[in-house]
Amino acid sequence: MDVSNVFLHGDLKEEVYMSMPLGYVRYGQYIQPGAHSVSKGQYVCKLLKSLYGLKQAPRQWFEKLSNALLLFGFHQPKANYTFSPRTHQSYTVGLIYMHDMIITGNVTVEISNLKAYLSSHFHMKDFRELSYF
Repeated sequence: MDVSNVFLHGDLKEEVYMSMPLGYVRYGQYIQPGAHSVSKGQYVCKLLKSLYGLKQAPRQWFEKLSNALLLFGFHQPKANYTFSPRTHQSYTVGLIYMHDMIITGNVTVEISNLKAYLSSHFHMKDFRELSYF
């Protein structure tokens, strides 16, 4: 599975501001070519979500994903970053690398439930059967 725009799912806890993109003046108004000049850095915007390139982005995404997995009923040991289901009747595992996930297990229904749950929280693409790992 692939999470679309993975870092946009992370919520920022710190105040982060960025310079406005070239050509953008304020909400709903754009600079017309040749109309007037605006010095670089005159306008800034406060970010509410993580963006690619922010140092906080990977950490915020992992926190958002961790909270979703914990709400689903998985638990995480204090010693490492793995998540496992609380039930011992089935085994479902998710291998996560940034925005790509491999979800596997011994009960198909549990795999489907986890995929549906994650898809309800994040915009995800399911690539179905794994052909190469």
